[in-house]
Parts: sequence; C-alpha cells; structure tokens
Amino acid sequence: MKIAITGAAGNLGNLLAQSLKDRNLHLLFHKKEVAENLRSQPNIALYQVDLTRKETLVKALNGVEVVVHFAGILFKAQPEKFLPTTNTQYFKNLLDISVQECVKRIILISFPHTEGETFPNNPARGSLAGSPQSAHARTRLEEEKMLFEYSKQFGFEAIVLRVGMVYGRGILMIDAAQWFARHYLLGVWKKPTYIHLISKIDFVNASITAIEKPDIQGIYHIGDEGVQTLQQFLDDITAYKGNHRPLRMPMWLILTAARCFECISLLFNVKSLLTVDFIRIGSVSYYGDTARMRNELLPELTYRTYKEGMETF
Repeated sequence: MKIAITGAAGNLGNLLAQSLKDRNLHLLFHKKEVAENLRSQPNIALYQVDLTRKETLVKALNGVEVVVHFAGILFKAQPEKFLPTTNTQYFKNLLDISVQECVKRIILISFPHTEGETFPNNPARGSLAGSPQSAHARTRLEEEKMLFEYSKQFGFEAIVLRVGMVYGRGILMIDAAQWFARHYLLGVWKKPTYIHLISKIDFVNASITAIEKPDIQGIYHIGDEGVQTLQQFLDDITAYKGNHRPLRMPMWLILTAARCFECISLLFNVKSLLTVDFIRIGSVSYYGDTARMRNELLPELTYRTYKEGMETF
C-alpha cells in the first residue's frame, strides 16, 4: 500500500509520518521540508507540491491508495480572508487529482468544532448540519461536505477524523503554552470551556487503523474518556512541568492581544501566533461522541485521560 500524507512537514503530519516510516510513503510538502530522518529512506518518496497548481499533484499521487490530508495554513493574520480558498479550493484540487489517479481512500483530518458548540452531555455525533462561528470551523465543514459529495459521485472511501486537542511532548500548541507559562505570559479567559483531548499516541494509532482497516468510511470523533475544561487542563499541565499557572484574563484583553499579533504579522510579514479567529474557535466548548472510534478504530486507549498521560509531556 502506498500512503500519501499532505502537510507532511507540519506538526501532526510529521507525527503520523514518523510512525509510518517503514511503509511506502509519499510525503507531500510545500515550502518547509520534511524531517531529516525521513529524507533518505528508499521506501519514502518526497514531493514538493503547490495545492494551487493541480499539475504538481499528479506525480505525487500516482499509484497511491490512501491520502491523509493535513495541509493548511495557520498562524497568519486575518484567516477569515484566506481560509475559504486555502481550505476549500485547495482541497478541491487535491480531490480532483486523487480521483484522476484512482485513489481508493481519502482521510480528512478535521475537528469537532464543525458541529458548533458541543458538550460532554451533548456531544458532536457526526452531523454535517452544524453552523460554527469561526472561519476555521466553517471552512473545514465545507471540506467535509465536499469530500462526501465527491465520494458519492466517484466511489472512493471517504473518512473524516474529527480530532480533539492532541497533547504530548512535541505538539506545538502544548509546547508553546508551556513556554508562555514559564515566562508569566500564558493567559486564558475566565468562562469554563470544555475540551476533548487525545494523546498523540492514541491519535496516531487511530489514524493508522483508519488507513489500513478495510471497508470503513464516514465520520469518527477521536478523543479519550476524560471530561475537563481548557482552564483545568492548562492549570494541571503547567503545574506538572513546574511552570506558572495561567492567568485568568477578561476576553477583551485576549482579543486585544490577538489583534496586536495580527497587526504585527501584516506589517512585518511574519507569523501571527494568535488571531481573533483562534480565540473565536478556542473559546467554544467541543466534545465528540467516540462510540464509532472505540468500536471500529481504537477499542483500547493507551491513555484514558490526560492525567494518565502526563508522562508524555
């Protein structure tokens, strides 16, 4: 089996590629190169592609049976202006060439936010009828719909993995939070926000099963058994590493900081570590029904809650 991973130089794309490095891989990247240890293996082929240009995808997807799609643009100011293009049109280009090259299965990495605000007692259940507020969630929902429309028309297996927050050492958002906490700079809003978590080990294991298991398709929510708020999670993981507890801040102050980050990004053409849309999506509670995941992808979790998985930080 040949497996193609888009965004293979990104955080989660690299994580999955490292776990599959003994398989036949096509690793697709844009500007940032893939990890050095993946560059010289005979079973791994590297392809620099541009999702705006379909012709760059043809060779990369030739002979591929499964595509796992991570690629996207983050940490850039005013995401609401570019996401309708980078999430939807770029994904359409990938789907067009995947169909042309007879790819059998396409896996889209998504998140529970596409159903809007959900809670442990009222979780997301795999609906495509959500009305999320953030641009990240709205455009990802459009990708999900497009995937299933193409699948119905062309007959490949379509899988969406709606992944909760992945945690563990080496996950950029977690590492960044610890860095800010060490320097007394980590803040969080006061309103309790429920989040669904999954360890990086369990995320990888669920993803590999989704790649390999025959005759599956549809939407799977990927998360553990824990019930916690973002505030509780940040308090616990920073304390575990000996860092400072996140400050509770008013939302207006956090939004002001996000706007400042975006202005600096636009003025100096650098990354924006924080955007208003990040706050918009991050302040919404999200939780998914994991029954399908447990029945079909991952019957046993390595870490049932983040407290069991503290050793991975």
